[in-house]
Amino acid sequence: MIDWDTVGSVGGFFAVRTGEPSGGSHVPLARVYTARPPEVGPDQGSTGPVAGLDQGFGDPLVFRVAKVAGRLGAPEDRVAASVAQLGLAARLWSLALGPAALYGRVPDLDPALLRWDADGTSPDDLWLAGTRTRPADAAGLLAAVQDAHLAPLGAALRARFRISPALLRGNAGSALAGAARELHTWAAREGRPEAGRRALALAAELFAHPALRATGTLEGTAFRRRSCCLYYRCPSGGLCGDCCFDRPPQWSSHGAESG
Repeated sequence: MIDWDTVGSVGGFFAVRTGEPSGGSHVPLARVYTARPPEVGPDQGSTGPVAGLDQGFGDPLVFRVAKVAGRLGAPEDRVAASVAQLGLAARLWSLALGPAALYGRVPDLDPALLRWDADGTSPDDLWLAGTRTRPADAAGLLAAVQDAHLAPLGAALRARFRISPALLRGNAGSALAGAARELHTWAAREGRPEAGRRALALAAELFAHPALRATGTLEGTAFRRRSCCLYYRCPSGGLCGDCCFDRPPQWSSHGAESG
């Protein structure tokens, strides 16, 4: 039995509401992943500014990317798409890894059971219908998050935006490492070191899998990714703590980089 109140006490990315949502703005992630991309006009290039993306309100992914772009002032739609995917990946890994480390169970995160509000704030607003679980191991975590969510999410984003698959995989690795690190810190603070050790052990097994092996290097709680999420391109952005760069590359508003 998973006590979601305890899991949620680790941090906001680990919290989830259960049952059926009370409002009408939440949609099953299964529908988000399989929705047909909206038609994009010739003046809305997939690497340019995202000012015109508000026409995709009927498409939750396009709407979410536009919302993130507006909040960050992202100069390219792929920057906003990357940050949006990274946030959702962090939520998904946290919801799987938290119960696995604390209770030895992985919740059923079937995309048909997990509802998402694309207009919510960060962390992403999720509701989970259902209480089924399975024993926690790396294979179960990989199936629950990478296979069921991040693979179809990546495909859906690439169908809408020109974004590198390697970048999205790097985001997945960064999100997993971040969840394991936060769990380890919480467990040490709460006098539950065994949960922290389980979180790191599971993360290490996951990073040995081909789907995540090339995303970066995990040593204890430290992670260094091999790609960049592009957040540094936002006006108030900078390098993340696990970035592959030591300093932000120089780049122009046309996307050309130097240095």
